[in-house]
Amino acid sequence: MTDQDWMARALELAARGRGATSPNPMVGAVVVRDDVVLGEGYHARAGERHAEVVALDAAGDTARGATLYCTLEPCSHTGRTPPCAHRIVADGVARVVVAAEDPNPRVDGAGFAILRAGGIEVVTGVLRGPARRLNEGFFTVQEKGRPFVTLKAAVSQDGRIATAPGTRTPLTGAAAQHHAHRVRAEVDAIVVGSETVLVDDPILTARGHHERRRPLVRVVFDTRLRTPPAARLLQTRAEGPVVVVSTRGACDMAPERAAALEHAGARLVRLSRRDPAEAMRRLVDLDVCTVLLEGGALMYRACWAARVVDRLRLYVAPTLLGRGGVGWWPDHWRSLARLGWRDVGLGSDVLMESDVQRID
Repeated sequence: MTDQDWMARALELAARGRGATSPNPMVGAVVVRDDVVLGEGYHARAGERHAEVVALDAAGDTARGATLYCTLEPCSHTGRTPPCAHRIVADGVARVVVAAEDPNPRVDGAGFAILRAGGIEVVTGVLRGPARRLNEGFFTVQEKGRPFVTLKAAVSQDGRIATAPGTRTPLTGAAAQHHAHRVRAEVDAIVVGSETVLVDDPILTARGHHERRRPLVRVVFDTRLRTPPAARLLQTRAEGPVVVVSTRGACDMAPERAAALEHAGARLVRLSRRDPAEAMRRLVDLDVCTVLLEGGALMYRACWAARVVDRLRLYVAPTLLGRGGVGWWPDHWRSLARLGWRDVGLGSDVLMESDVQRID
């Protein structure tokens, strides 16, 4: 087997940590000699053993003189766990093949330096693109200082999200809804605007048979403090923290509403002005690396204008709502036709997806 074959296996292992490792990256590792696996593992949860350590523990003394395949540069610093690079040297590994460099300033080449100083041959860049895409949230935080943002909308064939302003309009079928909840289970936070809270009164949880291994952060962008303290979001805080992002000016003008939201259990984030980019950056402080932006139309347009949308995901229902409906986007298809779209059938609906800003 080639280096790419073994790295593909390491990436397959890494993906098992999806939804559980954030804000740490998903990482997989395989220890190999003469095309025989001596040990393998993945980072299962933030704070637990890193993939390299799991694989080396499994390999034991047989790791000496072997090759270690790892999807990310081994860490060189002590965090919640000891440095992996020193462990690799101590176990006598002869060769390390890595997919992607770690841009974290605490690592950023220092892991490779430790390995090379220990006499280990280091090969980098094997399946770098797939490795970066797997951890698009981690790399976006490290390189742009904000989470990776997916704009998700359920729309009619004529690009409408509701029959009229302020009207809740279910559009998609069971298969699309199941898929949407699976995606929710894999992200760190869901973001909506206050209008969505007022119209839908959502809970914003991953329902069904989708296991979450860390609380889902539920965020409302609300520059007018319209979120009701009695909203279902705030009545279900056991499902995950609720964050209301507003401005200092709004909070100063309506201190009683700000106090009521905090009393109801919301964490209030005060911005200096309306700025979706700054709002997204502030979510990094809450260990949020991936965001699902779920509405509504004003939020979509504001975040698009702020250039913080990395992916579009549209669930298109086989129905027409007509000119009286609420458009999710002005000139929705014409303005987005230049993007490369992927589509897949989900029952009677179609999932259309496009990368706006690629991480690889």
